[in-house]
Amino acid sequence: MSGVSIFVPGSDEATEEKVADPLVDLGGQGRPGGAGALAATGLLALAACGGPAGSPGGGAPVPAPTPVPTVAPITGKQASRFLSQAAIGYSRADITDVTSQGFVGWLNSQFGMTRPQRFWDFLTVNGYNVAANQNNQAGFDPMMWSQLMNGADVLRQRVGLALLSQWVVSIDGISTSFRQFAMAAYLDRLWDNAFGNFRDIMEAVSTSTAMGIYLTFLGNRKANPATGSIPDENYARELMQLFTIGLYQLNMDGTLKQPGGQPVPTYTQADVGQAARVWTGYTYANSVSTTPDRHLLGMIVNPALFETGGASFLGINTPIGSDSTAARKVALDGIFQHANVPPFVAKQLIQHLVTSNPSPAYVQRVAQVFADNGSGVRGDMKEVIRAVLMDSEARDDNAVASQSFGKLREPVVRLVQWARAFKVTSPTNAWPFGNTNSTANRIGESAGRAPSVFNFFRPGYVPPGTSLAASNLVAPEFQITSEPSLIAYTNYMQTVIQNGASEAKPDYSALTAIAGDSQALLDELNLLLAAGQIHPTIIGQMKTALDSITNTTNRIYAAVLLVMASPDYLVLR
Repeated sequence: MSGVSIFVPGSDEATEEKVADPLVDLGGQGRPGGAGALAATGLLALAACGGPAGSPGGGAPVPAPTPVPTVAPITGKQASRFLSQAAIGYSRADITDVTSQGFVGWLNSQFGMTRPQRFWDFLTVNGYNVAANQNNQAGFDPMMWSQLMNGADVLRQRVGLALLSQWVVSIDGISTSFRQFAMAAYLDRLWDNAFGNFRDIMEAVSTSTAMGIYLTFLGNRKANPATGSIPDENYARELMQLFTIGLYQLNMDGTLKQPGGQPVPTYTQADVGQAARVWTGYTYANSVSTTPDRHLLGMIVNPALFETGGASFLGINTPIGSDSTAARKVALDGIFQHANVPPFVAKQLIQHLVTSNPSPAYVQRVAQVFADNGSGVRGDMKEVIRAVLMDSEARDDNAVASQSFGKLREPVVRLVQWARAFKVTSPTNAWPFGNTNSTANRIGESAGRAPSVFNFFRPGYVPPGTSLAASNLVAPEFQITSEPSLIAYTNYMQTVIQNGASEAKPDYSALTAIAGDSQALLDELNLLLAAGQIHPTIIGQMKTALDSITNTTNRIYAAVLLVMASPDYLVLR
């Protein structure tokens, strides 16, 4: 792999960490305090933000053997931190796997894993493909939580969620029969291609019925000079703006090109209008709405509605008289080769997986792998993901002490991490967590239910009036973070930690044996959930609270909640 700085884990670990203020009122049986204490949690999270030897018989000297570097074993903290970036969630066994296989070995095993179950198959196996579900969303949330919380392909699940945050489609924004199946088919296109080539993702998305409905080019018609109608421009614009190249021209390191001190737009309205001609004529593969199967087939093009007059945008020219397939190929190939695509994609993947504010050098190293994987292949997602996770900045233990490195864990990832850490199961495949979008009594985010094509949070979001803004740092996930949302998150987690969600129950049996020792319990949870990043001062305060709880089960509940509400957990470094 060319152009990537690979980190070899050493034995040194960061010894300096930021001391946070106490998290909550830790009095009274060690349980978190009321709304005031929980509001303090929100404020804290917002702040966190000689020469050769001779031969024995004489003659020519024998060169000394080249020393073999000693590679220190991966520690539990290093493994947990790596998994926090690479996996949708993980258990104690996963930490052990990483320490034994190494980072590269673990990545290779994940890359080689066949998907245990596809989204579409979950819906069909569990009987959601019946007429009664033609006009509802039944099965969608169980399908999402089943994959995220239960699939063994934890790297694919994490990358798939990152791709969905960029190539946004929301079930709440599509209107069609069997919309849960439309979403399943779309998600399978993302997840199936997560380790493939980015160009294949572009193709798969562009022919999906869900995307066609969501960005309104299913049913799109060529221009009609008699009426003055023009093609719908929605997908043509967002394909460029949000999915591939962005608004302004970029250097390879992700910084803006600014000749004369001003950024340079990547496209004009004329480019949008011309590109829209490519996306005309798209429709369902058949007219049967009483079964979900047409969503699996994807869209086809009605030649009578397709613009055959060619298109010219971004220096890309689709020939006059070409059919829809040829025009789509020319258009997508041209966008794929745009100079912005490598840094645009690289930076967003780094932001979703590792840190909100990667250095330009980090972005450039990953972008170079996107441009050429070392074998002349552009867009090799497997190598791009490897570059993101194995970069020297990602694997630097000293980053734990940095105030500019890291990211806020998004709410869905926190909930899934808890579920995987404590082996949540759903015996009937109901996975009854439902829609968790509410910021009043849930976690404020639910996979596949983004409020708009701009996702729950933007990659360039800056919390106004904060030290982050003063430092010119972005914090995407803070766009859905506030004191009320953190109160709702903490209260919701208190409920599920203790009770699960209906039949979906956690297993804390591995903690029972050490629950009598508050320090041992907190050390285990700190490693398992927070990669050992909760400061000893805070651990000491938590221990004092837990020591006042005599009931072992209640002590476990309180310990898990205190760790998952801690700013040192919420901010992943």
